Amino acid sequence: MQVLDAASDAALVVVGRRIREAAAFGTQIGAITHAVLHHSAAPVAVIAHD
Repeated sequence: MQVLDAASDAALVVVGRRIREAAAFGTQIGAITHAVLHHSAAPVAVIAHD
């Protein structure tokens, strides 16, 4: 994954999140943000878009 390759030596990874409401599940994140959260060696900050 290119995002993780680019962030391999980062001190912090910052990714954006659009607010997606699903009636049954509440607020959800996208596939890229989800992958970065689970596979990044560095801490991850998720910033929501307005």
